[in-house]
Amino acid sequence: MLGALPGRFGIGSAEAALAFDLNESFAAGHVRRLAEELSRQDFVKPSIPLPESYRQIGYDRYRDIRFRTDQAIWRGERLDFELQLLPMGWLYEVPVEIWLVESQRAKRVAVDKSLFSFGPLVGDVGNGAPYGFSGFRVHGPINRPDYFDECVVFQGASYFRAVGRRQTHGLSARGLTIDTARPGGEEFPIFRSFWIEKPEPGERTLTVHALLDSRSTTGAYKLVIEPGAATIIDVQATLFPRRVLTHVGLGALTSMFLHGPGHHRIDDDFRPAVHDSDGLAILNGNGECIWRPLTNPRTLQASAFMDRSPRGFGLCQRARNFHNFEDLEARYERRPSVWIEPKGGWGQGYVELIEIPTTEEIHDNIVAYWKPAKGPAPGTPFSFAYRMYWGDEIPIAWAGAKVVATRVGNGPRDGTFLFVVDFAGPAVAGQKERPIAMVTSNPGTIANVSVHENPEIDGTRVSFELDPRGAELCELRMALSLGDRQISESWLYRWTQA
Repeated sequence: MLGALPGRFGIGSAEAALAFDLNESFAAGHVRRLAEELSRQDFVKPSIPLPESYRQIGYDRYRDIRFRTDQAIWRGERLDFELQLLPMGWLYEVPVEIWLVESQRAKRVAVDKSLFSFGPLVGDVGNGAPYGFSGFRVHGPINRPDYFDECVVFQGASYFRAVGRRQTHGLSARGLTIDTARPGGEEFPIFRSFWIEKPEPGERTLTVHALLDSRSTTGAYKLVIEPGAATIIDVQATLFPRRVLTHVGLGALTSMFLHGPGHHRIDDDFRPAVHDSDGLAILNGNGECIWRPLTNPRTLQASAFMDRSPRGFGLCQRARNFHNFEDLEARYERRPSVWIEPKGGWGQGYVELIEIPTTEEIHDNIVAYWKPAKGPAPGTPFSFAYRMYWGDEIPIAWAGAKVVATRVGNGPRDGTFLFVVDFAGPAVAGQKERPIAMVTSNPGTIANVSVHENPEIDGTRVSFELDPRGAELCELRMALSLGDRQISESWLYRWTQA
């Protein structure tokens, strides 16, 4: 098998993609061996020659190509999972292999037009359509025992996304980021092949193996998926770098923030807020809880939160009321928060937050990941593991106060800005003793700090004024304390000139 790697991965013709299913053994270490062998070859992007009529398929025509639900893999087998395959087309030009694993045998799923229906918008795209697969989605009884809803999707580069119970899709995860927001341009690794293990009857988890490939590295991934109120995905990965990875991101998340009460550079929208996530949460290696509200700046911003062996981080949606958004179609209040919980010590490094300017909600403009201080080097496997939680809340049992809202408006004097931040949680519920708010800005000055009870949330409201004093950027920090003890998250905010 390994000796056949050049042909095995060198998809170069429609005939190769339409070949009869391959059948091979599959045992522990199978994908790792493939990744290691592939790393000794130059990267060749998988491709299939497509007719011109198919390559020009746009968004609406692509949506008119639908997987036939009656053809769902494992349908009628009394399992807790079904699979639906996704076609190539529109943005998805890279073919991926889909393998089904049962009894230590792997069988590649062949492209078959009968798996899909082609609506009137598609027109004549040729007899071979859809020519290849671009990914797959997992369905299960996540909301009702008698109906299989979509709960996980793998499609495009190394992107995947999931939902918990009663949620709608929002932010995405990525298997790996390379050189994000770096001057030379970003590299987008791809999952080029998937092996999906058939679960046993009654089994609540689904195991997916993925082979990652890019110009700079290959990788073997194992993802164990457990849908539920919060869908949990355990990720194990080993990279085999082709070059030194000087700026690699682990546990990467990609989201969208257009505007909200804490940052409204976009002010001509009828909706109070538009975002999949409203903040970055971090539980660092020292046990400090950090909340950084997201912004949509006028210029690209990169923020680094230095740490050693972080306990967790994630992009969160804390606005959970319909009236936060007033959007009957998007239902942003139902978007998941995603928490990354490292397994084992991740050592020295930092959580990096990238905020990219955007004027449309169709673009993901937020990226967060862990950047290790020492990048993986060629010739040495680099392994890491983490657990992901896709749900309404981040899984931290903590009695401190968390930030539930950040609001920003013009201050009483020209050139000043008023901040209003609400905290809620056991540490401030009941207000037996009013906490003290410590607020700093670098540069800039802070004035008129006020702390008072907010009975609407059984919590505390802090307001203050910022005078940037001509600065283009100010780093703000605030926390609540009682005596010599901090009782709240550390609220961090990067103010930039709108």
